[in-house]
Amino acid sequence: MSFRRVFTFCFVLTGFTNLSAAPANLVWIIADDMSPDIAVYGTVGVRTPHLDQMAQDGRRYTRAYATAPVCSSSRSALILGTYQITTGLHAHDVENPQPLAAPYRPLPHLLREAGWFVTNAPAPGSERSGKTVKKAKTHYNFAHDAATMYDGDDWQKRAPGQRFFAQFQITEPHRPFPIPEMVDEDLEKALVLPSNYPEHPLVRRDWYAYLRSVEVVDQRVGAILDQLREAGVLDDTLVIFSADHGRPMPWGKQWLGVEGLQVPLIVRGPGIVPGSVESGLVSLIDLAPSALMQAAAEIPSWMEGQPIFGQGFPERDRIFAARDRCGDAADRIRAVIGRDSLMVENFFPDVPRWNWSGYKEASYPGLPLLRSLHETGQLSESIDNWLQGERSPLEYYDLRTDPLSIKDLSSEAQVQTALAAERYLLDAWIASTGDTGVLPDPPTEPTFEEIRKDKRSHYQRTWQKRLGKDEPSDAERVTWWEAAYGLNHGPKKTPKAADPKSKSE
Repeated sequence: MSFRRVFTFCFVLTGFTNLSAAPANLVWIIADDMSPDIAVYGTVGVRTPHLDQMAQDGRRYTRAYATAPVCSSSRSALILGTYQITTGLHAHDVENPQPLAAPYRPLPHLLREAGWFVTNAPAPGSERSGKTVKKAKTHYNFAHDAATMYDGDDWQKRAPGQRFFAQFQITEPHRPFPIPEMVDEDLEKALVLPSNYPEHPLVRRDWYAYLRSVEVVDQRVGAILDQLREAGVLDDTLVIFSADHGRPMPWGKQWLGVEGLQVPLIVRGPGIVPGSVESGLVSLIDLAPSALMQAAAEIPSWMEGQPIFGQGFPERDRIFAARDRCGDAADRIRAVIGRDSLMVENFFPDVPRWNWSGYKEASYPGLPLLRSLHETGQLSESIDNWLQGERSPLEYYDLRTDPLSIKDLSSEAQVQTALAAERYLLDAWIASTGDTGVLPDPPTEPTFEEIRKDKRSHYQRTWQKRLGKDEPSDAERVTWWEAAYGLNHGPKKTPKAADPKSKSE
């Protein structure tokens, strides 16, 4: 039996043994760009009472991961229950999305055919840059028509007694973070930065702003739960909260490591034991087959995820993830995540870790800061090593001693046996999925070179507006960010998503 057939057999069997006799309604709440930075996960300096309560009322998953560290690739896999490298949806934010090839069909279509009322809406009260968000995010890498995928944006318009599947999209904490008008200095000082981030006022203020945006996520979740409670359906609804991938920080979004992949996952509702914690490995592609199982609907054989609710939580030692072209940043990276380890294969090791991206260079203050500190010798050895040019073709991390996957052990003699075993499993996964990332990207209009040129022009226009220079130095950009965050009195202009092309990143 093949590697892929073994996985398929396991999750279909699990699905049949855990079908709910009386399926609950389903609600998915998806935040943009968020790691498990919630108080109930142990984060210091953030106030998240609604998510904390949701965890107390339900189950918290401590080892949940996206299949890609970027929005559209991850969301395409999420809605199909299938790895993006299997379906050819691996490149982020494709310029000419095509219809899905047979036999793949998105979860909303399958649930509508099963008689469910299916909606997609912004979270109640959603605002972005001071404007009401009226359209819910999908951001899939395949062409789709919302009118045929969904029954609308209001689950309360269903027929009497009809089960519903409602998605709520939360735009936070996607950058740009709102600039705090008032800073609680005691709260800012209390923040515990990850050990791989340098202690610097700009880093601390950026994290402060990020966590304030996480608190907005919590408020949105509270509003959704209130809506369900007031309608009298909360106790008959399985509510799932997650993010599409990790936080938008250096080491996070667009990087295939723990920070880019690990997400919060909290579930409450019928059949979920209050206050329970699950430490087994979960992939976001597990949510689609889990929803179908809960709906007592057939799970297609092409789905690669496994149901995670009920008594038959899948016992597995590995899950997988991939990163390919992100806008103007071409790359191909694959990862196998184990219980205690992470192995990464860089197919283009000559591409540096800070692979130039117009989106990140315009919106991540940590990137120019890290390079500036590197140039002046102010970084610790571990961070400094991360900024070096070429990557190792294979990287190996011991997550027991290095939970943030910072210290690459691939050259150490004591890990060679484990490294070879993980590479064998990764190669088997690549073969079983028919990894489409090995192929050149389909021809795009505009071409990739035109995309890179356009992204560079956008980056230059952004900094021309901010500093009057289209190619400012790292030090100049750091000074601007410090002023934007109120840390100095230099040239200041509040950072904004400058145009629709950058918002989708």
